[in-house]
Amino acid sequence: MPTVSKVLRGGTDVSAETRARVMQAVQSVGYTRKSIAGPERPIEDRVPASVIDLVVTHFEGSWANLTLAGVGRAATAAGLDLVVTLAEPGTDWVARVLRRRSMGVVVALVDPTSHEFATLTAAGLPVVLIESQGRPPRGAASIGVANWDGGRLAAEHLVGLGHRHLGVIAGHRSHIYSRARVDGFRAAAEAALGTAASVTVRHGAWDPDRSAEATHQLLDVDPAISAIFACSDPMALGVYAALADRGLRIPEDVSVIGFDDLPEAHWISPAMTTVRQPTAALGTEAVRMLLELARAEDTSVHPRARMELATELVVRASTAAARSE
Repeated sequence: MPTVSKVLRGGTDVSAETRARVMQAVQSVGYTRKSIAGPERPIEDRVPASVIDLVVTHFEGSWANLTLAGVGRAATAAGLDLVVTLAEPGTDWVARVLRRRSMGVVVALVDPTSHEFATLTAAGLPVVLIESQGRPPRGAASIGVANWDGGRLAAEHLVGLGHRHLGVIAGHRSHIYSRARVDGFRAAAEAALGTAASVTVRHGAWDPDRSAEATHQLLDVDPAISAIFACSDPMALGVYAALADRGLRIPEDVSVIGFDDLPEAHWISPAMTTVRQPTAALGTEAVRMLLELARAEDTSVHPRARMELATELVVRASTAAARSE
């Protein structure tokens, strides 16, 4: 019992092997720490938690900054402080979170393993996932955007401009929100054009440089491509660079549409048509869901297991009617 307690409080004097065995046992039996009332309750648990944790994979980039801003504003409005934890590969971020007296955890673009999620739950910490890369663990609360619908909006816009040969720069093959954007795009193109639709997909791994390489691959495979949908604005910047290298103009030769509506979409020339996702609102609503989960322990509140925020098309100068064939 003392060893299990140490693991669930993030203790450092437990071996990695023992910690893994405890986490596996916690998951297999579905253990959750029960609240202890009165004087038997640990002193540190009698004081209401005043912080929430935000766990992220990176700090760099506009998406991370906007998410942080949304979480921070919502935490402040609730009278809570925010602690940001970097979940680097090979690090035990769960133990670092457990060592703090937190009222809950918002996890952005990080996929907790089933053992990690079970350990957080067993420790009595509510968890909300923002845009889980894979299928969320069973019972996890999550929030994201309407990715499939965003892909649909992009395809319908390009098809409406007369484009028939379409390219897609996707993120990682394994990321569920990337697949949803591609699936929505492909479904809308095929619904509108049937067998006349030509959709070629390459993966840019959310990186501008790799997206530039993927763009060259697209055009080498199908030089007739007249419009490219990038599944993120940073990857769309890579598309811009590759088209410039090939002497192709945007949108006269190739139309480009992104996904995010980050500040970069306004700064680039020509200004980028993109699918807007409410990035800051993801952080804000994640905190609200977290507070619902925390209240649900003592009330009849039933928090939502999944929330999706709407996406919308923002038309700027990077898309135009298809060139005459």
